Amino acid sequence: MKCSILFLLAWFTIQANAQNLVQGKWKFTTGDHPQYAQTNFDDSSWKEIEAGIPWENQGFDGYDGFGWYRIKTVIPSSMKSNAVKYGGLILDLQKIDDCDETYLNGALIGKQGQMPPDYVSAYSADRKYEIPVEKILWDKENTIAVRVYDQTGGGGMYNGPVSLQVRGLSDRLNIAVDYPYSDHVLRTGNSMNLPLLIKNSTDESLKGSLIVEVVNDFKLQVYSKTEPLVLGKQSVKKLTIPLKALTPGFYKTIVSFKADLANISSHTVFAVEPEKIISPVDSQPDFENYWNRAKKELAAVDPQYKLIKIDSLCTAARNMYLLEMRSLGNVLIRGWYAEPVKPGKYPAVLHVQGYNTTMVPEWAYQGADFVVLALNIRGHGNSRDNIAPSFNSVPTYLQTQLHDKEQYIYRGAYMDTRRAVDFLFTRSQVDTTKVVVEGGSQGGALSIATAALNNDRIRLCLPDVPFLSDFPDYFVVGFWPGNEFKAYQQQHPELGWDQIYKTLSYIDIKNLAPWVKAPVLMAVGLKDETCPPHINFAAYNQLRSPKEYVAYPEAGHGLPAEWYQIKFNWIRKQLGM
Repeated sequence: MKCSILFLLAWFTIQANAQNLVQGKWKFTTGDHPQYAQTNFDDSSWKEIEAGIPWENQGFDGYDGFGWYRIKTVIPSSMKSNAVKYGGLILDLQKIDDCDETYLNGALIGKQGQMPPDYVSAYSADRKYEIPVEKILWDKENTIAVRVYDQTGGGGMYNGPVSLQVRGLSDRLNIAVDYPYSDHVLRTGNSMNLPLLIKNSTDESLKGSLIVEVVNDFKLQVYSKTEPLVLGKQSVKKLTIPLKALTPGFYKTIVSFKADLANISSHTVFAVEPEKIISPVDSQPDFENYWNRAKKELAAVDPQYKLIKIDSLCTAARNMYLLEMRSLGNVLIRGWYAEPVKPGKYPAVLHVQGYNTTMVPEWAYQGADFVVLALNIRGHGNSRDNIAPSFNSVPTYLQTQLHDKEQYIYRGAYMDTRRAVDFLFTRSQVDTTKVVVEGGSQGGALSIATAALNNDRIRLCLPDVPFLSDFPDYFVVGFWPGNEFKAYQQQHPELGWDQIYKTLSYIDIKNLAPWVKAPVLMAVGLKDETCPPHINFAAYNQLRSPKEYVAYPEAGHGLPAEWYQIKFNWIRKQLGM
């Protein structure tokens, strides 16, 4: 009997240390108040929602702004010895759209991104916050509060599961899939055995279950297996993931090891022959006529170029100006224009912007041997005089005039980029044989559109993680912006999905890509959930000009800092500089 009691006590201690302490629903409210972080605040009237699912999917459709999550948990003192031994607990909130401040019992324990007014998104960052032992109320309720600001998209904790566990054991377990190429791009879809390494760096022998799942980017399972596994102390277990032949596309590998004392999971993404992904063009019969008419309409608008020198932004090497000009529909747009002080002919870089961003002078390429134009398209930044659509409520910018292809906002936005090229061609310091366009996300789409609709004037095109591509697939492989279009369609049932997709087909960069003549260098993040790599390659694979790409296997929608130097080195090399 004594042995049984001791065994039972040991089993209880193990289970108490292994459990996830933040299971269940969280209390949630929109708005913002510092009292929401405090333990004594009454949140009984707040709605209960799930962590790991955007709040817009849980009754807060179209809401962008501040939101707060709260949950209370009792942390048993049976965990304390291991918490002391291994250095506290880890709160893993996964990913949050966009930035957060996280509190335990009213004290800040971590944050990612920057709240307004100096807003900086941290959409793709992992949130793992350490909780020191001394901050824990043992055997009492602890309050976790998460302040979130979402500028656009789904909002909140969108990527689960969330967990709170003793740190240490899990931190010293490592799961690695040994892909044959460092960029995780497989050059063949033939059957293969992917090497899987699980390393236990602890002094504990761990007995548990190994769970392996592989799903494609349409969330269809292609492999699944659960098996018992024992990891000896200070050991490495070598296994394989047997995969049958895979079709071209992108795949997520999710590997979890669940044991009494520790749980760990890892997910990686790999590509299989992405250049063979088939997403045929679906342009309408009048597609070419549609854009030819847009060009003619733009040409009929007097651009009224106006340069205003900004002395405070000028340097000894270059002058900076605020540029104003008129675009399609006589819409006033602006940008920041810089040219070298030294007379001569220079290559020009046109920067086009991401969705709901404001192009500022600091974003312009700083090289003194380039002319630079950082453009704010209509409805963005300082180009909102005539068109100031919402980014925060349906219809958003994306749905503005969606019912009318002639007035749809991106018809004008694409012509804004053409007007910017028109302007560059008027400048005596621009070498018009060396005009480059570059941008990321929406800017990636605008880059391809600019190169397509000015294919006799653009020398190089550099789209990063391009947006606005392959919409029928996009709304399946990604959550946003499909959710916005679904909300819009529900409000406008007279506008069926066939009509929505028809309008979008006119601005789909997949359909414009065959017109591009300039060499293209594209960068993608394999873990990008905003502009999944599937849609990037839907457009890339329709390009007929010289092209190459760089894949970052651990990057999401934000690319590593090194990329920005790589692409400007590529520009200089291509231009013979």
